[in-house]
Amino acid sequence: MFEYDQEIVDSLLLENQNFKRMYEKHGELKQRVRDANVGADPLDYFALENMKKEKLLLKDRMAAMIEEYRRSHA
Repeated sequence: MFEYDQEIVDSLLLENQNFKRMYEKHGELKQRVRDANVGADPLDYFALENMKKEKLLLKDRMAAMIEEYRRSHA
């Protein structure tokens, strides 16, 4: 995730606790979705879809923070 912006991500992880919290939560959700998809974590359809939506929302918010960081440090 955000491979092309790794330097910015690393900076935000050190400087911004909100970004760090979202990044960690996204990682947890990503693993749970992966586990559910292979049957290791049985979830009903609605729970899985809600997890996917939350994961995507976190990714969108982090992308906005990365873009703001890029603009403010240009």
